[in-house]
Amino acid sequence: MGENTLLSVEDLVVKYFLRTSTCEAVNGISFTIDKGERVGLVGETGAGKTTTALSILDLVPNPPGRIVSGKIILNGEDVLAKSEAEVRKIRGNDVAMIFQDPMTSLNPVMTVGDQITEVVRLHNDVGRFEAMDKARDMLELVGIPGERYGEYPHQFSGGMKQRVLIAMALACNPKLLIADEPTSALDVTIQAQVLDLINGLREKLGMSLLLITHDLGVVAETCDRVMIMYAGSIVESGTIRAVYKNIKHPYTKGLFGSIPRLDIETERLDPIKGMMPDPSNLPEGCAFCERCPNAIEECKTKRPQLEDIGDGHMVACFNPLKEGA
Repeated sequence: MGENTLLSVEDLVVKYFLRTSTCEAVNGISFTIDKGERVGLVGETGAGKTTTALSILDLVPNPPGRIVSGKIILNGEDVLAKSEAEVRKIRGNDVAMIFQDPMTSLNPVMTVGDQITEVVRLHNDVGRFEAMDKARDMLELVGIPGERYGEYPHQFSGGMKQRVLIAMALACNPKLLIADEPTSALDVTIQAQVLDLINGLREKLGMSLLLITHDLGVVAETCDRVMIMYAGSIVESGTIRAVYKNIKHPYTKGLFGSIPRLDIETERLDPIKGMMPDPSNLPEGCAFCERCPNAIEECKTKRPQLEDIGDGHMVACFNPLKEGA
């Protein structure tokens, strides 16, 4: 861990123990996020992205989920070694999360101002009136007039609800902001506004950002570095330029093949064939083997590990793509 490292996740394993099976949600992933750095985590639904984010906050629902092993070092302290009371102090102060669906993340019977005030008072030793002033300031910061403090969630549009959630997440100036698909429930024009807002506030407040998304275009616009996740493992990572200009993992290439391009005329997109494997019955070898056009015999029996191929560009593949493939 370097001096500039804010978050270090080491060999994290998370499983969901169900009545008839065990789901391997996160399988020994490791990564770091530096102070002020913006990192994108990309993958299909079910890849383990949200479970990874919940693990950082020690919010994996137990039962049935459990962090089986690994370390999560945030700001020099091991989150998983702390008591529940100590972790509650970390949430909001050191790390905060914008959840996926603004429609269900707010309490419908409390005003939005009171919900932000509650967050401020929970993490700061301030009186009610001072916390209310802070809540109004946070609403103004995300582009909502402070006089709407006393309104309820149903009086706001989807985009405005997401702004309220951003205000709640930033109320205590966290060092790390986790945004879990913050625009997936919004229409395209509002998506751009919300992403611009998050990016602008991140720069203003000097936070690090972990952005979870399906959209490689959003990551290119917003992040410094990208991690591609598949079936609970990181299969490729590196700077945006390194990964986008020199794709090495067949899964990453498949994701790019599923995106329409304006510079190439094509009748049909080239999606990845097949489905992600059942997390309760992962194959012995590479989890992507059955869908991979580059698979070799070794892929069926061994799980590849991330290896640095230069300049911090990491790939987990026994038969990576050649230059320009």
